[in-house]
Amino acid sequence: MVKKNQILVPDHVYVPKHEIVSKEEAREVIAKYNCRLVELPLIFVTDPAIVGLGVKPGDLIKITRTSSTAGQAVYYRYVVEV
Repeated sequence: MVKKNQILVPDHVYVPKHEIVSKEEAREVIAKYNCRLVELPLIFVTDPAIVGLGVKPGDLIKITRTSSTAGQAVYYRYVVEV
């Protein structure tokens, strides 16, 4: 239950945009970086920033952050169990 003044983590101003990547886009990321999913940085399925997305272990998360030098920076994280 969400309390009246409670701020959800994904809605906080300092939390960058997190989204689940489609299987096709995940294949493109793997090809672009010449790696396997498990070689990407990891994020736990219980991470507060992605709990509301309905993620499951094995998903790929795309994190888009604003950057003062690059405009936007994109990061990928592989979802794993705790």
